[in-house]
Amino acid sequence: MSPFLVTRTLPEDATSAALRADVLHGLTGNPKTLPPKWFYDARGSELFERITELTEYYPTRAEREILIDRAAGIAAATGARTLVELGSGSSEKTRHLIDAFPGLKVYVPVDVSESALTQAGQALVAERPGLAVHALIADFTARLELPDTPGPRLVAFLGGTIGNLLPAERAEFLASVRALLSPGDALLLGTDLVKDEGVLVRAYDDAAGVTAAFNRNVLSVVNRELGADFEPDAFDHVALWDAEREWIEMRLRSRDAQTVKIPALDLAVEFAAGEELRTEVSAKFRQDGVRGELAAAGLELTHWWTDGGGRFALSLSVVP
Repeated sequence: MSPFLVTRTLPEDATSAALRADVLHGLTGNPKTLPPKWFYDARGSELFERITELTEYYPTRAEREILIDRAAGIAAATGARTLVELGSGSSEKTRHLIDAFPGLKVYVPVDVSESALTQAGQALVAERPGLAVHALIADFTARLELPDTPGPRLVAFLGGTIGNLLPAERAEFLASVRALLSPGDALLLGTDLVKDEGVLVRAYDDAAGVTAAFNRNVLSVVNRELGADFEPDAFDHVALWDAEREWIEMRLRSRDAQTVKIPALDLAVEFAAGEELRTEVSAKFRQDGVRGELAAAGLELTHWWTDGGGRFALSLSVVP
């Protein structure tokens, strides 16, 4: 295998087509919604990096703490020779895992961003000459076909990103991951945990307003890509805790009655004063709930690690 390969499983125009479909479906629904994946253009990614450094935003630090403390244990428990990371981005946190696996031969980062995959992959093969990187330009929420790599394989889905999926979507996603795994393979899953409402809301509504700018940026993405005329500053950032569903919702609240035109979709969208557009759900979890969702997908939770504050968890599950 070449030290660095890139395989595209998404058509060149897949991102544009998906955005058009999501905007049309979401802005004609009731309530109005947009999926959080459209936050992450270059500006949105930069804002999110700033969010991870904020005092209020604990998940990135908490997960990194677990990875640093437990990477050797994860390596020992799995013996993985291939590491697959879904939604890999910059692969920054994953380096803690890569360095802990003495027998690791191949790293398979999966992301929709070709530029992020290329930058991270080339850096990794330069830093670690013995490691082959086979990047996949793919949507991890769709059915994946992994390259032929040596087992055992560890599939990592970090960052608490699974919380952005609604319960039915999580069930479908976990079932698709189970379909990728053979006996001896494992799933490493990052989940943010249920905690005090004030801590959660502050993590998504920081005092400096960085998360508010991040939230409004999705409107700028729609403007740029679809020719829409959203005025981002005409929407207020809202972060709410839904105690019944145990998730945070991020919303954008229209300050006044307004009409937004989206020429690429031949669409005009009416917003009433005070009407809210949901842009993200971020579910928080309990150990028993995670165990149950994994079991429903045909996976057995075998290890559960948390940071010192009990804020975030990494779980390891296997094919029974």
